[in-house]
Amino acid sequence: MVGMIVQTIARELSVPENNVHATIALLDEGNTVPFIARYRKEVTGGLDDSQLRTLEARLHYLRELEERKATVLDAIDAQGKLTEELKAEILGVETKARLEDLYLPYKTKRRTKAAIAREAGLEPLACQLVDGVSTDPAELAADYITEGFPDASAVLTGARHIVVEDIATNADVVGHVRDEFYSRGHATASVVEGVEDAGAKYRDYFEFSEPFTQLPSHRILALLRGENEGVLRVNFGAGTGEDPQEDNEYFEQLIAHDAGLEPHGDAADAFRAECVRFAWRTKLSVSSAVDVRMKLKERADDGAVEVFSRNLKDLLLAAPAGQRATLGLDPGYRNGVKCAVVDATGKVLDTVIVYPHSGAAKWEQARTVLAELSAAHGVELLAVGNGTASRETEKLAREVADLIAQAGGKKPQPVIVSESGASVYSASEVAAAEFPEMDVSLRGAVSIARRLQDPLAELVKIDPKSIGVGQYQHDVNQTLLAAGLDSVVEDAVNSVGVDLNSASAQLLRRVAGVTPTLADNIVAYRDENGAFSSRKELLKVPRLGPKAFEQAAGFLRIRDGKDPLDASAVHPEAYPLVHRISEDTGLSITELIGNSRVLASLKPQSYADETFGVPTVTDVLAELDKPGRDPRPTFKTAALAEGVEKVSDLKPGMILEGTVTNVAAFGAFVDVGVHQDGLVHISAMSDRYVSDPHEVVNSGQVVKVRVLEVDEKRNRIGLSLRLNDEPQKVKKAQGDNRKAGSRQAAQNRKGQRGGRQRSGGSMADALRKAGFGS
Repeated sequence: MVGMIVQTIARELSVPENNVHATIALLDEGNTVPFIARYRKEVTGGLDDSQLRTLEARLHYLRELEERKATVLDAIDAQGKLTEELKAEILGVETKARLEDLYLPYKTKRRTKAAIAREAGLEPLACQLVDGVSTDPAELAADYITEGFPDASAVLTGARHIVVEDIATNADVVGHVRDEFYSRGHATASVVEGVEDAGAKYRDYFEFSEPFTQLPSHRILALLRGENEGVLRVNFGAGTGEDPQEDNEYFEQLIAHDAGLEPHGDAADAFRAECVRFAWRTKLSVSSAVDVRMKLKERADDGAVEVFSRNLKDLLLAAPAGQRATLGLDPGYRNGVKCAVVDATGKVLDTVIVYPHSGAAKWEQARTVLAELSAAHGVELLAVGNGTASRETEKLAREVADLIAQAGGKKPQPVIVSESGASVYSASEVAAAEFPEMDVSLRGAVSIARRLQDPLAELVKIDPKSIGVGQYQHDVNQTLLAAGLDSVVEDAVNSVGVDLNSASAQLLRRVAGVTPTLADNIVAYRDENGAFSSRKELLKVPRLGPKAFEQAAGFLRIRDGKDPLDASAVHPEAYPLVHRISEDTGLSITELIGNSRVLASLKPQSYADETFGVPTVTDVLAELDKPGRDPRPTFKTAALAEGVEKVSDLKPGMILEGTVTNVAAFGAFVDVGVHQDGLVHISAMSDRYVSDPHEVVNSGQVVKVRVLEVDEKRNRIGLSLRLNDEPQKVKKAQGDNRKAGSRQAAQNRKGQRGGRQRSGGSMADALRKAGFGS
């Protein structure tokens, strides 16, 4: 079975089987994805962390499938019904759904009406009627009258139950119907009478219909949420919903054909038609609707997790402002602005609460207090949270900066910072352990300041689901979401690397191979013995053995340590390779590091051997050229327009600078400084066709946008990345596109109906005569 799993994954990922086999072996040995991606490229053929995550997920699925196959085979064999043909079919299955279809007839069932009919000896009659008879079925049924089936009508009903159950447990019929249901079906929705106003946010779905195959993730989740909130009636139907009778006829024809129950022109045609009709309307239409609901939900979950993961990665890998003294301001009106000064390393130096929004005197007092505080600690950055009162507090920060400059000091830079999750952090056990004596409200200001200095180091302390960069995140499978986001955080942390002597336990826990216990032990060792002087010293940390060291060492950096390589991403196992290069060039390692001229002249092939292949040598040379290189972009902030502080200040046509806060499947949300993010719809992102907003923007990116539409009542802002867009023209064009889309959809539905009618031909007529679809 291992060979089949390898073949399947290799085919799906378009990767050589030997690389897949070797990668699976590495995973089974306990190696982490970041370690494999970075330091085992020869083995994997250069698979990146994303491909490895996919491989790992598929490996888990396929192994579960193999385990389930074994269970199913044992269960069928125990019944004495396992044939070689059935065994081969089960072993060749590639999806769990198909496996369960095959197992369906052999599952232990409750005592069904069909089972009761079989116990009464009606199965021979059912088989006879399915094969075809020339005698009136009622006459034949008279010979089967027995207790529980007192007349011919009851006997025929019992025979029908048997045939219907056979149809509903036929793997080929069930699978074909399910596939057709999905490919032809539509999700439709209407508003529940009386909740139109309360459910206004679902207005787009009050009269809604869209094919299953075209439903994007966010619309599926919106429909399901609207249904759960009692606003929408949602139906997952077999067709467009315009002609249910036609849809029934289509599927009854399909079932009759697949189950061998087509009209024979004999006396049992009507009986068979009735069996098919019951099988469709009472069994398969219901199970197919349930299956499609589950499939759509799974698809929506996968899409939502992907969007959330990409946004989270962008946010985690946002540009750090760097090690500069920072004043964090957590804005508020009545409860004041909570302020905290942290030094270049993030250590808290001072805190204060000011009340600038309580009158002119308090404003002046706050300005003076913050200017003195900033000057005393050499503050270079003023980090203002983007929540309530953020623009007013940013204005205060600008005045504080001006006051310091007027006094001859270095003018600090005010920056708006996302405070999503700061309140969650403030009340967390992590924050309580860090600042046991500090008021909860002030911890948020510390977090805001630190996340400007280094977003990654601070955001790892917060549950990723609380950072607010997803869509319908509470409606998504939480286990799937947590696993996906944890992988993103782990990959982000390891791609940047971690300073071993300053990292928090929360950050260390995300390093490959470092468990929560090891992270705590590292911090405890550091507190007791002082800073680490070399990577080798990690082996002195309690419970940190050779395997954990192998996985983690390359991602942990030691600045100004004994060995200059400890500050780089070169893994200790490759230090001998660097020493060999040093000997060949006649340069010390210190002289070699950063020497682009010499390093560029070296050929990786010259140093490749059985231990280190060309990919590893290439990475080592690149790392020596720029050791400890940070993959994150250069720090940049949006210049928010003065005087534009609330939605009512916006006017169509304005061009503003803002920061992308979230990217969804349908567009991107941009913070332009009015306490409400505006939406750049995917259709307004570029002059070219855009299939995915991530092609154009990512979370944290600073962009210029044009205001297209402002709806104060609904608190909605329409924006465009095309700065020459005219608001009214864009609105009209979008309306025209919607109308054109509706006309095209109507034509498509008409064409589908015509095609089915034409393809049905005389068989459809014969089935209708036999009673199908009536």
